Amino acid sequence: MASRKRLSPEESRKTALEAARGLLIEAGPQAVTLKAVSARVGRTHANLLHHFGSAAGLQKELARHLAETVCETIKEAVQASRAGLGSPREVVDLAFDAFDKEGAGALASWMILTGNEDALSPIVETIHQLVDEIAPNEAAAHGKVTHVHEETLALVLLAMGDALIGKALARSLGLPEAAARDRALVMLERSLALINQPG
Repeated sequence: MASRKRLSPEESRKTALEAARGLLIEAGPQAVTLKAVSARVGRTHANLLHHFGSAAGLQKELARHLAETVCETIKEAVQASRAGLGSPREVVDLAFDAFDKEGAGALASWMILTGNEDALSPIVETIHQLVDEIAPNEAAAHGKVTHVHEETLALVLLAMGDALIGKALARSLGLPEAAARDRALVMLERSLALINQPG
């Protein structure tokens, strides 16, 4: 029997979080249990308890992990867009994909329904940090920090709502499935046009 490689605590946590993320995407938030994650990474249930304390602790850390990963990607897309190397569409798609394809919307809903609302804090805090990193540049040049916060709120709420009922609602209204993304893009392009107006 081959011996398992000994991982540092940080490596062990990261491996568990990636396994949890895989389960979330494949089977939904209800599948993200200590037992399922420990089976996937070949570690004991006790090992995961040591790192996360409980299933709720694991979900909270997964929310933080998803938020940090997604916000870093969105920040890079925003910077690329400002440098003329990307587009507002990429920013919108990254935000919507985070809540839909990456499972953040389902995870957030699951945590609310199971009474683990404090686990949403990492998502909210990370998005706030992202806005604070983006907004100071605009505040210095245009004095519109509140504007950026409002646009971020609208974009996140559109992405979250779309992940939960967007496609079904769009179909029932006779709209294309990407209608919410398209609306978010129009909103973002208008916002950028206002911010970039001279004077």
